[in-house]
Amino acid sequence: MKSKYPLFVAAILAGLATTSLRAEEKPKHDQSAAVTKAKKAKPYPLEFCLVSDEKFEGSGMTPFEMVQDGQTIKFCCKSCVKDFNKDPKKYLTKLADEVKKKEAGTTKKK
Repeated sequence: MKSKYPLFVAAILAGLATTSLRAEEKPKHDQSAAVTKAKKAKPYPLEFCLVSDEKFEGSGMTPFEMVQDGQTIKFCCKSCVKDFNKDPKKYLTKLADEVKKKEAGTTKKK
């Protein structure tokens, strides 16, 4: 029996080492996918929170950011993120409308 014990222990240790290597690989893959997704997202085109309409500039706040359907969205606070998540379609439509207004305003000034 003494000769089988070291082989048994070696097999268990090899299995644990393989499992721990696989566990370490997963987060790296998931992180790179998130980074790639964030790099491909469109930049946020507005200077204010999409939910509360509060301006970011001059307020000293650091906006919260998230990516939704390939579009970066900025919020003034966590509460606005929660409101957005309740009805993202509504706010994405609002974003599109605000971008159109912004473009129309730029066109009139020229």
